[in-house]
Amino acid sequence: MEKKELIKIGTVIESASNSIMIRIESDEVFEKNKQEIQIGKYLQIKEGNHNFVICVIQSIKINDESNKYIINSQPFGVFTEDFKQGSSILPSPTEEVFIISENVMSKIFSKDSNYSFKFGELIQNRDINLHINGNKFFSKHIAVVGSTGSGKSCTVAKILQDVVGINKKTNLNNGSQKNAHVIIFDIHSEYKSAFEIDSKENFNLNALDVDKLKLPYWLMNSEELESLFIESNEQNSHNQVSQFKKAVTLNKEKHNPTLKKVNYDTPVYFSIEEVYNYISNMNNEVINKIDGEDQKPKLLDDTLITDINTYFDKKLDFVTTSTAKATKASNGAFNGEFNRFLSRLETKINDKRLDFLLQPNKADGTLYKTDDFEEILKQFLGYLDKSNITIIDLSGVPFEILSITVSLISRLVFDFAFHYSKLKHSTKELNNIPFLIVCEEAHNYIPKSGGAEYKASKKSIERIAKEGRKYGLSLMVVSQRPSEVSDTIFSQCNNFVALRLTNISDQNYIKGLLPNNANSITDILPTLSAGECLIVGDATPMPAIVQMEMPDPEPKSESIKFHNQWENKWQEVTFSEVIARWWKE
Repeated sequence: MEKKELIKIGTVIESASNSIMIRIESDEVFEKNKQEIQIGKYLQIKEGNHNFVICVIQSIKINDESNKYIINSQPFGVFTEDFKQGSSILPSPTEEVFIISENVMSKIFSKDSNYSFKFGELIQNRDINLHINGNKFFSKHIAVVGSTGSGKSCTVAKILQDVVGINKKTNLNNGSQKNAHVIIFDIHSEYKSAFEIDSKENFNLNALDVDKLKLPYWLMNSEELESLFIESNEQNSHNQVSQFKKAVTLNKEKHNPTLKKVNYDTPVYFSIEEVYNYISNMNNEVINKIDGEDQKPKLLDDTLITDINTYFDKKLDFVTTSTAKATKASNGAFNGEFNRFLSRLETKINDKRLDFLLQPNKADGTLYKTDDFEEILKQFLGYLDKSNITIIDLSGVPFEILSITVSLISRLVFDFAFHYSKLKHSTKELNNIPFLIVCEEAHNYIPKSGGAEYKASKKSIERIAKEGRKYGLSLMVVSQRPSEVSDTIFSQCNNFVALRLTNISDQNYIKGLLPNNANSITDILPTLSAGECLIVGDATPMPAIVQMEMPDPEPKSESIKFHNQWENKWQEVTFSEVIARWWKE
């Protein structure tokens, strides 16, 4: 490295493990290099003959006594021939401090076989692109945080467009589709427009909304079923659970006679209408008590029920209770227990908004059953039409079942990744179709706190956060309120992309999650412009502030311009169309 490349600005006056204090040589030096002596920019400090400690400026002040400019900086690593994060040796006082040279910058952030995924332009030097390690970025869980209007949706869209090869409305992989697999939980219907390009580009987008989504209820596990149908705070909820579990298990056995082992959680077909009949009959059951006769449920025509499966067929008429010796009969164990439970079941089954879940029909009008499991699974994984991107549009999903929907889909993807990985491991191979699940507006369904309504989705996503990487399944967690998202999930993220955060509790929360050598740089988060972001984690050589390129096409995340709309002439509304759509949902 030639000496002429370096611009000396001062010397070290104090050195600690997490902070290096620097005194600027003179006012003239400060004024001359003002553009490079700013918070968030980098310096290099001599450490020995050939080594330099690389640090970032945290704060700048004037010392009251000496009237000299003082810089407080944080060290990130050491540069010799290349850059290494961390350092056990720190510069001593009197060591010389320089503006970081373009040569060093380009070597730290240059593209190579490991750092090959272009992320954005360095704010420090717009001529240098930050390249990150794509393997470490996408395989070790990502958190993307930023306040409303910071450019969060555009940042996510741009990252994913680069992954699948969309640039300026063209498909860079036209004719040679790559093996990328991304599933987006899109809660505000923003991302479809970011991946819709001209048909001649041959890019298949798998966009599933409530009209296209087929998610049969029989795929739910015990927790999801009970969350949907049972009120846990009711006095007799334990009886509801026990009889519902029995009914579901028996009905699965009835409809899947060729399967040897069927339990409550086995993802095979059962009829929710038949389960309703079963619970209804248990609720009206009357037991024969005549001496010398079997004490079994008795119907109005004096028939004794010997096969419990009869309860699935229809609602039965039981005899009335009696204390007379000749007609003696008494209520069954659960007679009258399930009135509210049955009312809730009936309401759910007839709720048209839940048709994608409780009445999911195939194109020919028939129900999805066990044999259709493969088709249902392919729907979410993009294998029906070879789609790199699958968007699950949750905007039309009723809020009360949002958690269940997210839980069910993410659990199915996890189970697929688990079993596929195990098959590959049996032949000494690794999973060759890893998936990334993008949780947009994550605080809405995997919150830090909340009631039973969030239990299912939190359990499924937290399982992916803790175990998914072993089976080729990673997360990108996106939120404008990171302090309200599950701690378990964020604690598993190894890469953070932080845009402007204005809420002080969110700033402090993110600061606490970052590694010690990077948390102080979060002080810059409130001052970032739209599209500027701080990237920290395993995938980047060192924490960097970059300007993201705008995605093209863009997601529909732009806020409505209230004042501009109010300045226009009065707009008429066809209320009948709005109401028709309202009633349809």
